[in-house]
Amino acid sequence: MPVMRVGVVLGGISAEREASLASGRQVCVHLNPQKYSVVPLFMDLDGRLWHIPQKLLIQNTTADILARLEREATRVYYEDLPSLIDFAFIALHGKYGDDGCVQGLLELLRISYTGSGVLASAVCMDKHMAHRVLKHAGVEVARELLVEDLDWAEDREGVRARMMETVGLPCVIKPDREGSSIGVSVVNDKSEIDDALTEAFSWDNLALVEERLEGLEFSCIVLGNDELQPMVPTETATTNPYLTYEDKYMPGQSQKITPARVSKEVLEKIQQEVLKAYRALGMTNYGRIDGFVVDGARILITDPNTSSGMNPSSFLFHQAADIGLNPMMLFDRMIELAREAHAAKRGPL
Repeated sequence: MPVMRVGVVLGGISAEREASLASGRQVCVHLNPQKYSVVPLFMDLDGRLWHIPQKLLIQNTTADILARLEREATRVYYEDLPSLIDFAFIALHGKYGDDGCVQGLLELLRISYTGSGVLASAVCMDKHMAHRVLKHAGVEVARELLVEDLDWAEDREGVRARMMETVGLPCVIKPDREGSSIGVSVVNDKSEIDDALTEAFSWDNLALVEERLEGLEFSCIVLGNDELQPMVPTETATTNPYLTYEDKYMPGQSQKITPARVSKEVLEKIQQEVLKAYRALGMTNYGRIDGFVVDGARILITDPNTSSGMNPSSFLFHQAADIGLNPMMLFDRMIELAREAHAAKRGPL
């Protein structure tokens, strides 16, 4: 049988493009060559796509690739994608990657893709909006306040007062629509608020102020469309005030312990809340739900993600191994689930 041409989209515009390159590289390496023909598609900083050869795929950074695109890669126009690929494996992270933008483009081109559809991707990227949906569904989330940059510029004293009344200290201030801990600050004193909001607003017009949760931090991968399979949760531990970008992607920077060091009953409770969140947000194919176990038993969901890092040290592979899937089998299953979801849809996924 002819192999399926899978375009692996990596790189991108967002601040998470290096993580995306690492994820996409792993997908390219581990896709089953007997079933798929891999087409690496690098997105540059202007959102243009390039079909890159193997010698560029293995470069260490996106800057290395960007410097050589004009000479060694082939430009691919969006309207020509259907003639080049049959399916898209989205390895992009962050803005313009897993926030519904690329998903909408692929819908218009009638190309099936991995991950959730336009709406779920957009909602999950907007943390405040995702939390509103979760609260409505009965999923517990942290106390929070959304701050707009214009409100902050016009009434700093008023914003500070609302923060103290609604959230209090200590708190965490972050861009509302960023990932990978980019722009995050832990605030323990009122004197730190201004700098933390300035940092968050350098990434987004919206800043989210959340209570700082103390407890065990976890991440749990879910596979499935209608029938869902929650994997065993991973405990993510760090000596830093929060799980930093380096903690998430650099080997040895943090502990990723699978399964999380809690009782079987608490593991099952985490999985139940994760599934509730996954369904409430309309996620499909696969996703990653992050949260905290507080006071030994309370499960709070903090960060739903319609994609997950896939670098070699990712806990995604630890959790997959726990259910008997190696990377090749895992990616194969993701593609199967994505094709199933797109075959059944009526309109955009």
